[in-house]
Amino acid sequence: MMQSLSGFEIAYSVAVVLLSFGLRGSTGFGGAVGMPLLALVLPLKILIPVWTLLGVTSSIAILGHDREYVARRDFIAFIPWCVAGVGIGLYFFTMLDARTLARGLGGLILAYAGYVLWSTWRPASSRRAPRGFGPLAGTLSGIVGTLFGTMGTVFFAMYLDARSLAKEAFRATMSAMLLTLSLVRGIGYYATGEFTRDALIVFAAILPVMLLGIYIGDRIHVRLSEITFRRLVGATLILCGVPLLLR
Repeated sequence: MMQSLSGFEIAYSVAVVLLSFGLRGSTGFGGAVGMPLLALVLPLKILIPVWTLLGVTSSIAILGHDREYVARRDFIAFIPWCVAGVGIGLYFFTMLDARTLARGLGGLILAYAGYVLWSTWRPASSRRAPRGFGPLAGTLSGIVGTLFGTMGTVFFAMYLDARSLAKEAFRATMSAMLLTLSLVRGIGYYATGEFTRDALIVFAAILPVMLLGIYIGDRIHVRLSEITFRRLVGATLILCGVPLLLR
């Protein structure tokens, strides 16, 4: 798998991992950008298990100094629904081929990019999900995260926003949820034989770059305003989603 990549594709992949995990280290966001960018050069059937392992290691790195801020009650209430969603998503993941997954991810990314751009012109209060959204959000995060390796955090964010958590608690609880989702779906991937030799080799190659990205992100203050950043993310996701949809 690695030997089939050109020098340009390897350099491109390194740049994408540095960007996405640099953003995650500095802002808590990044996976939703990195996954579709890498999916342009790596098969999703390999990339999704790899992204799960990266989700585990990056969440552990971030929670190392933020774990005391985790909102435990909200976290515990969310997890059973998320686990149920992982089971549903794992079933469909084993049934679908790489092309179908790529097109599905492309459609989901375009829909989410539209939501991101639309939400930047809406008052913050109008973007909050109802408090009864928890079970649905937990199930959807498990299904979507398992099928595509990313985008599950969208539902985490909607749920935590509805809980009106403080900034520190929001980010720490988000990382704890992502860690749990990654661990549960990782067990599922292992049980169904999705952690192939190629997937483990790609993970080992990406891991040092991911850690470097988080290290850099921890030391960089993003100067963009939140609205400008969200609009930039939305535009980037549109550019990523179209090629995946047309595969």
